[in-house]
Amino acid sequence: MTNDPPVDESKRATLRRFAALGAAGSLTRLAGTAEGSEGEGDSDARDAIVGYLATTPGAHFSKLRDDLKLGTGETQHHLRQLVRSGRIESRRDGDYRRFFPAGQFSTFEQTALGYLRRSTPRGMLIELLRDPAATGRDLADALDVSRATVSKYAGELEDVGLITRDDGYAVGKPETVLVLVVRYADSFDDRAAEFAAEADEFVKYDG
Repeated sequence: MTNDPPVDESKRATLRRFAALGAAGSLTRLAGTAEGSEGEGDSDARDAIVGYLATTPGAHFSKLRDDLKLGTGETQHHLRQLVRSGRIESRRDGDYRRFFPAGQFSTFEQTALGYLRRSTPRGMLIELLRDPAATGRDLADALDVSRATVSKYAGELEDVGLITRDDGYAVGKPETVLVLVVRYADSFDDRAAEFAAEADEFVKYDG
């Protein structure tokens, strides 16, 4: 008699949906994953993580684990193996460790994606892309946060080159930030999706 846990069909469907993206992203396994060395479940989970990160780059550990319906230990194991094999990479972002498809993003882009995954900094960047003349009060009103909150995040964004404050607020490398917002809008929120629809005319030539 066995006490195997019941199969979670919802989890299986989620993994297979993202696994299809992950498998399509690479025609062959990279070094470190020998043929036949992992079970089908391991393969599906790792392909799912790779596929998930292709659509949600910069996701941190907890979001990735929860969205893919994986266990904590299971997620840690697969992420460790994927980093070791070179399929994904990570960087520390304050209290978070964020994960990205390997070799696809510059340091600036990884930093930008990390802040775009935070609600208030993302909102500030989107509002400044939409209205470069927006003031600190304008940003606070648009995002329904305090001026102190805007000032706090403005300092952080300036430190990493995402905004400048020489003459009011301005987005650093606005074309790059714009493309990241639009390309991954569906993985952010409704504000990003609405902005992406408005900004399409500015990025439709990007290939």
